[in-house]
This record gives sequence, structure tokens and C-alpha cells, in this order.
Amino acid sequence: MSPSTAGLAGTAMTASAPVVWGTTFVVTTELLPAGHPLFAGLLRALPAGLIALAITRTLPRGTWWARAMVLGVLNIGVLFPLLFVAAERLPGGVAATLSATQPLVVAVLAVTVLRQGPSLWSFGWGVAGVVGVGLVVIGPDAGFDAVGILAGLGGAASMALGVTLTKRWGRPDGVGPTAFAGWQLAAGGLFLVPVTFLFEGAPPAVDGDAALGYLWLGLVGGLLSYVLWVRGVTTLPVTSVAVLVLLSPIVAALLGVVLLGQSLGPVQLIGFALALAAIAAGQITPRSAKPTMPTSPTKPTEEGITR
Repeated sequence: MSPSTAGLAGTAMTASAPVVWGTTFVVTTELLPAGHPLFAGLLRALPAGLIALAITRTLPRGTWWARAMVLGVLNIGVLFPLLFVAAERLPGGVAATLSATQPLVVAVLAVTVLRQGPSLWSFGWGVAGVVGVGLVVIGPDAGFDAVGILAGLGGAASMALGVTLTKRWGRPDGVGPTAFAGWQLAAGGLFLVPVTFLFEGAPPAVDGDAALGYLWLGLVGGLLSYVLWVRGVTTLPVTSVAVLVLLSPIVAALLGVVLLGQSLGPVQLIGFALALAAIAAGQITPRSAKPTMPTSPTKPTEEGITR
């Protein structure tokens, strides 16, 4: 496989994660019991993390205990509650557009945290992506709530920082993406346990449809997707990975058309084209861009240990 083919394959595998995450809205609204979004997030994270740890039998070592907790809290533990708050207090289109600001945050963090040179290319296409998603999903009756907007922006910032720190710290030598994703899923799930029971109380009754929904969210939307996602984050340019999250609201909108009988107008089609152009352009690294910092700065004594 040539380097260019390998790069395209890696991008495609990474992109499959936000594509799967785009199914979350339909699964949640059509299969899961209402009023328990945090419980859904908990089941999406913790069982998947424990399965990954059981498969790999690999635990962090040294500073990686703290790093795994930080990444798990940012990418999952904080992200999920904020996304759910935004979804409950804002129309879906507004919440999705706020989430789409993540590539812009990553473009800034790439300069401040990864010490890359400023990239007008990444920032400009990040803006285009937000506009495109907004045209697709924001309707004329969209409402705005201050708490919901802050939650949406906070969720985007949390995941953006998690992605950037993952790129900065890299993945320990000898630790595969399954184990690395398992650390984060388990850490984020453990963080969500008290949050879930504090705000939602006892778990809901689970029927057959709900069981299928939870299995999809946990095994495919959690375990498989996060393994592919962390693999991409640690091997591809961080700004190229970040812009792939625009696929989630696009897929959600398409599923609304196919499964829920929604329709798309000319403005939404223009938004689709603009968002897809931003995703494609985000995979191009201008020659003037400076290389990133080394992604595995830790010493061998701090790597993961297999048991």
C-alpha cells in the first residue's frame, strides 16, 4: 500500500467514527427511554472501556494514569453532559452548529498547545464548515438559550482540548489504539457514574428497543468508534482529524430525511456542499504549515504495562 493510499485509508477509518456518532440522535429519540441522556452516555462509555481493558489487559503506568483520566474526562466525562444540556435547551440544529465549532478551537489550540504556525487555511475552512452545518440544520424557528449556548460551546471546547492533548502526548509505545481508547472510555465512564445518578437517579426500565439502542451506542458508537478515532488522532494531522467531526451533523440530517421523513431545501443543499468542501480541504496540509511537535514525548518507563 502506497503512502498516499495508506493516508486515505487512515482518514476513511477515522471518519467512520463521526459518521457513526451521527446516528446518536436517531437512536436516542427512536429507541431509548426519554429523560435519561446521561445514563445513555454512561452505558456508551463505561462498558466499552471495561471491554477494551479486558481484551487488551493493558493498564496505564506512571504519568499515564493521570493523563488517561484527563483525556477521558475531556473527551467523554465532560463532553457528554454538556452535549446533553445543549440538546435539551436548544433546537438540534443550533446545538449541532455549536458542536461544529470544534475545528476552529483546534486550529487555535494547535498554535498555543502544539506550537504550530498559525494556519489561515485551517481556520478559514473551519469557519466555512460551521457555516455549512448551520445552513443544513438551523431552521427558521431556531431558538437561543444562554445556558444551552454555553454548554454547546463548552462541549466543543472540551473535546477540542482533549483531541489536542492526545496529539501532544501521543500514545505510549507498545500500547495499541484499543487499549488507549479503553483507558479514556473507562475514565470518562467512571466520571459519569456519580454525575448520572446525582442528576437522573435510578436507571430507567429497559425494553427490547432500548437494549438494541444501548448496544449500538456502547459497542459501535463507543468501543469501535473511539478505537478508530484515537488511532486517527495519534497518526493524522490534528486539524485534519478535527474537521471530520462535521460529518456527525451531516449524517444526522441525512438520517432525518431517510428515516424520519424530513426534507432538504436548496439552502440546506448548499450547506451540505460547503460542509463537505470544508472536510475535504481540511485533509490538505499547506506547504507553509510547520510540523507538529513529537507525539510521543514520554519516556519508556512511563509507557503502558501489559498484564
